[in-house]
Parts: sequence; structure tokens; C-alpha cells
Amino acid sequence: MSHSDVWADIAETIAAARGAAPATAVQRVGGGDINDAYRFGDYFVKLNTADRAEMFAAEAEGLAEMAWVGDGPRVPRVIARGVAAGRSYLVMDWLDLAAPREGGWALFGRALAAMHRCRADTFGWHRDNTIGTTPQPNPRETDWVVFFARWRLGHQLELAAGNGAPRGLLRDGERLCDDLSGLFTGYTPVPSLLHGDLWGGNAAFDADGRPVIYDPAVHYGDRECDLALSELFGAFPRAFYAAYDEAWPLDAGYPLRRTLYQLYHLLNHFNLFGGPYAGSAHSAVQRLLAELG
Repeated sequence: MSHSDVWADIAETIAAARGAAPATAVQRVGGGDINDAYRFGDYFVKLNTADRAEMFAAEAEGLAEMAWVGDGPRVPRVIARGVAAGRSYLVMDWLDLAAPREGGWALFGRALAAMHRCRADTFGWHRDNTIGTTPQPNPRETDWVVFFARWRLGHQLELAAGNGAPRGLLRDGERLCDDLSGLFTGYTPVPSLLHGDLWGGNAAFDADGRPVIYDPAVHYGDRECDLALSELFGAFPRAFYAAYDEAWPLDAGYPLRRTLYQLYHLLNHFNLFGGPYAGSAHSAVQRLLAELG
């Protein structure tokens, strides 16, 4: 089928969901390295290969999971998803984004704290999803240390072994997984609703000044995970963290566990892109092992 067949099918699906067909103009826009992204009338559309349909299904469910938090950040509304002419797609409302207003980052910090206060009975989620294009297992677990050691660090280390990671990184990473409980002395995380991939590229403000988050890797886990990633690739402004800490103060041990939670993403970046991320991950592992003695 032709490229136009894809848009004809998507237009028909949107019309069925919203009662009216979108404007016919299709404009390519920025949407990251994973998907092709377009503006289609008043809608934002992601396209990928047909075998990525489950990735979009998990993303749609993750957006819905975050959307019901009334005082949390704004989340794009999902209109439709499916497969058309050999392409998987996800359709959301188009949001006009703008620069933050005065006090916007403080508003963002409070909104994220409100979302994190939404809790589940267990860590994980009802389904697996992806972090980037890497599979992210989310089996339900009552013990956070067990969950993080097996389904976050352990999973990434297994992938790294298959991707040719240095033996020293794998060896020391396994040691860290075995001793992980030592980083949680006096601290018991609760299962908070997490965005899961919260960095600057997945956060913005709408035209009304409300903070917006998108492209999630949703699960329930330690709230420190979202904050740690937000500091890894260029931190948010200080007002964000000050407002978050005022709304829900962080535990004194967060700076140490920040390195632990950033390690998960460094390993994932190695598995996605290779290169120097192995060295960065190994340095993080060694710092954590040194703290454990």
C-alpha cells in the first residue's frame, strides 16, 4: 500500500473516534529518534513499523494511567492507535507548547510530587513496556530492592552481556545487585506512579503555562527514579527541585541512590547506543560498591 493509504486509514479511525475527519494536511515534525512524527490537522501522530504496535499500546496505557491525576502534569490525550498499511500508529491531541511562565518550574515540581503520591499495592505494573526501544519488564513485586535488582539492573546487565559489555562491568554489576539492600538502610520506598523516562526531552509547558509530560515508560516504583533521571542529561531548573522537596521532602539518602537509578539509564544507553556508556556505567557501579564497602 502507498503512503497515502496510511493517512486515509488513520483519518478514518480518527473520524470514527471523534465524529469528524481531520484536516488533510500532513506535516513532518520532530518526535525523537524512535518514531516518525507528524502533525495531522489537530492531532499528533507517531508512526513506526507494524511490529511496534505493542510499544504504542503500552505508551497509550501509560498516558492514560498518568492522565487521571487531576493535579499532576498535563498528559496528551490518546485518540486512537492501530496498524494501517503496514505501519503502526498512535494518535494524540496536538498540544501547542510554549516557554515556561514565571513560576512554571515550581508548578512542575509540585505537579510531579502530586503524581508520585498516586500509589499502588505493588511495584511494577499490569503490563510490560519499553524504555526507548528496550523491553522493560514490570512484574508485580512487593519488595522494591528485589524488583530493582532483578527487573531493572539485572535485566539491563543481561542485555549488556549479549551486547559485548566489558567483563569488569558485568562482574561488578552482579556484585552490586547482590548487595543492593545496603543502599536502602532506613529507607523504604512506596510504589509511586512514575513517568519512567523523565528527562528534558519528555517535558514541556503548554500555551496556558501548565507542565506537560509525554513519551512515558510508566510503572510504579521509587519516586526517586524520576528525579534521578531528570538530573542525568542536564537537570531541570533549581526551582523545580525546591518546589518538589517542599511538597514532599526527599530522604537524606537520595544523593547516593540517585547514582543507582541513573545507572539503570546508563546501562540502557549502552544497550541502545554502545560507545562510552559502558565506561560511565562501570564508574557508577564502582562508586556504589565503594559506598557499600
